[in-house]
Amino acid sequence: MANLLGIDIGTSAVKAIIGNDRGAILSQAEVAYPLFIPRPGWSEQNPEDWWRASVKAVRRALAGAGGKAPILGIGLSGQMHGSVFLDRGGRVIRNAILWNDQRTRAECGEILRRAGGPRRVLRMVANPVFTGFTAPKILWLRNHEPRNFSRVRRILLPKDYLRFRLTGEFAGEMSDASGTLLLDVARREWSRPMLAKLDLDPELLPPIFESTEVSGRLSASAAKLLGLPPGVPVAGGGGDQAMGAVGNGIVKKGVASATIGTSGVIFSHTDRMETEPRGRVHTFCHAVPGTWHLMSCMLSAGGMLEWFVKTLCREEARRAAESGRNVYDLVAAAAARAPAGAGGLYCLPYLTGERTPHSDPDARACFIGLTPGHDKAWLARSVIEGVTFGMRDSLEVMRSLGAGATTMRLSGGGAKSRFWSRLQADIYGVEVEITNSTAGSAFGALLTGGVGAGVWRSLPEACEAAIRVVRRFSPDRKSQAEYDRLYRPFGKLYESLRDNFREIAELG
Repeated sequence: MANLLGIDIGTSAVKAIIGNDRGAILSQAEVAYPLFIPRPGWSEQNPEDWWRASVKAVRRALAGAGGKAPILGIGLSGQMHGSVFLDRGGRVIRNAILWNDQRTRAECGEILRRAGGPRRVLRMVANPVFTGFTAPKILWLRNHEPRNFSRVRRILLPKDYLRFRLTGEFAGEMSDASGTLLLDVARREWSRPMLAKLDLDPELLPPIFESTEVSGRLSASAAKLLGLPPGVPVAGGGGDQAMGAVGNGIVKKGVASATIGTSGVIFSHTDRMETEPRGRVHTFCHAVPGTWHLMSCMLSAGGMLEWFVKTLCREEARRAAESGRNVYDLVAAAAARAPAGAGGLYCLPYLTGERTPHSDPDARACFIGLTPGHDKAWLARSVIEGVTFGMRDSLEVMRSLGAGATTMRLSGGGAKSRFWSRLQADIYGVEVEITNSTAGSAFGALLTGGVGAGVWRSLPEACEAAIRVVRRFSPDRKSQAEYDRLYRPFGKLYESLRDNFREIAELG
């Protein structure tokens, strides 16, 4: 039996998992590291913390697996868009600037000016300019820390820095590189035109591989630290969203995923590159070689419900603590007793602005339609429905591009609730599935490591061997029709309030 290792560099911790070629997870370990916020809106981490935590996590996972079989392959996953700046000797110059850092608004404007506007950007790199992407961070370093920028010889994404420490190789990979604004997503190569527009040296960027290609082998020094033999192949891996999708079996047309964590992501496989003309969803290279994916990112999905529970459900939290239950289960049970549509009450869940399909940092969360007849349970239902309507907004954009799905696989907090799972089936209008995969992006990374090591011939074959559906929910046709009717007003509310949101933001 073949054992494999997957490592995921998250924003709060690294996760290492060991699994076999049948999809069974033998052991897993997490090690946390700090997040630094030097100023409001800034977000940084020390890449050395990732490496130290990775060594600890891998050693703990190996101990948990009991050394039952050798590790044949390693796959990597990581938070996307972060920028690791290295000097001539491969040393870290400064803390990495992360995906959720918002300091680069001026640099986003600079990119648009240099590139010739939004349409030219879309033609070159298939995606609009966002503060969280990598290219604006590079320009920020050049504009604000010129001494540090003058020392930069390599720029890596988070998981690729881990690859460097594991193998000594500078290498990147297609799905993660798609979120830099520097990749020609159609041709699957660095965009020379965009690099020229931004006056950036192509030599700063590493060679890029497909997710399943071997990008290096475990060095003797790293192997000694980890407790593994040298020479183990390390696959390209991928960004955390692509790896999470692979770990849920989203590797063929017609199957998409809806992940509700703090943020909410719709991920749809496509065999052809499709670009939304207004950039309302992302177009990235997929981990399956020669394919792409459309992806949305709703900034406050589960985060909106978390705010609601922490702010308005203290009594429920007390009862949950006394009974040993999860407070979210109590809130979902109350929401399930309220009527569909919550009596005309809508929640816009734009608690921290919005990314897709409304690229609007000034968007705000709000309740609309509140009356004296609404109680906390109805409010809870409007929050859960509002988040799911917001996810459907992006799904409708994908459907307009011919990249909809006949099946939606659920993960994250939204998949733990039977009520919310059924609600998603009714609102999306498709059958939803929950799989045996619980380790997220690290599991997808593990599968790429298996393909790279020759355990499987392809990612679809790996997913067929390792992933099984454990629960299905079909839409109730009567409820689906009712939610189609309720969705229509929701789809108009943001457009009606957009200018008001901007005015409110300007008030401070």
